[in-house]
Amino acid sequence: MSLPFSVPPSNNLPWNPRLAHLRCLAALLVLMFHVFHTFFGNWQPRPEAFGFGWLVEGHTGVSLFFVLSGYLFMSIALRAEGALDYGRFLRNRTLRIFPLFLVVFMVAVSVNRDTFRPQDILYLFFSNIGDPPTSKQFMTGAAWTISVEFTFYLIFPFLARFALAQGPGYLLRLIGLLLLFKLGAFLLNERPTHMIYSTLLGRLDQFLIGMLAAQYAAMHILRPVHGVWVVGAGLTMWALLEVQKYWASFFSPDPVQVAWVVWPTVEALAWALVVLSYAHWRGSLWGWLGRVLERGGEISFSLYLWHGLVIFLGMRLLGTPDWFADWRLNALLAGIAVLAVSWGVASLSYRTIEAPFLQMRGRYVKQTHVTLE
Repeated sequence: MSLPFSVPPSNNLPWNPRLAHLRCLAALLVLMFHVFHTFFGNWQPRPEAFGFGWLVEGHTGVSLFFVLSGYLFMSIALRAEGALDYGRFLRNRTLRIFPLFLVVFMVAVSVNRDTFRPQDILYLFFSNIGDPPTSKQFMTGAAWTISVEFTFYLIFPFLARFALAQGPGYLLRLIGLLLLFKLGAFLLNERPTHMIYSTLLGRLDQFLIGMLAAQYAAMHILRPVHGVWVVGAGLTMWALLEVQKYWASFFSPDPVQVAWVVWPTVEALAWALVVLSYAHWRGSLWGWLGRVLERGGEISFSLYLWHGLVIFLGMRLLGTPDWFADWRLNALLAGIAVLAVSWGVASLSYRTIEAPFLQMRGRYVKQTHVTLE
């Protein structure tokens, strides 16, 4: 018997637990990244932490979220042959992200009530630029990505239509044009690293690479792939984050890092390799682990938006964990504690805020002959 708060899978694409696993991974990377820097890393580059690039530069989880979005929606468009109902698509995406985002925004506005300006309401659509209320405190700061994501939703049906009509070359040309704009913006902006990190200009190619990966899979991956590809993709991503930790850290005191002109693109290509190999892996995880990660993927949006509050409360009420001499052990235990509490809060939030709206979603694929499993 289904639980009273269970949400039916999407009407537009068969449920793929592998993609849920990767969404859980993305949320966990961001969570552990924030735990480390709040309690131990002090938001500074840590090149000496060998093997921990995934932790020191764990903001890469945001890039994985963006690549997954491009991959997922392009997979839907491929099944529908590009025939997406624009209004229904936006309605579904609004029902997916705005209820919880509005709660977070309301909290941020309330906290900053003494400095509130009427025009701040526009930050509902621009939470990643200017001086948004959500970015003024850590506990709501993760919401900056919502505007980047939603802007992609606004243009995706057109991108999908043109990509299907013209082939992968269309997306490759767009990525090339974006790189040119990035170079120009990089030379013009005084803090180009942060500009590229936090804007659609810097991130759009990550969505496009996700779309390109979906097209590649449909054209070339005709059977399950060997696990060696999954391991190789994971090691490639790990090595890339080690390189970033040493030579292109987001926390470098130098606000002008030339590598960041192409870094989001390279990062997205590596994550696309992970997505392609894992989504088509012929093996499977242990039953319990798969179920946990699948549940984590289901609540990943709540986990992403709520963990900042849990970390903030932990820091203010308990201070920096200093139980053992090795920071790694302290970080591990702190991470487990934050994850446990955040998981519980996210599950409650998903059941209370997200699930009722998710049940209102409908079908936006126009084709009636597409068989959905």
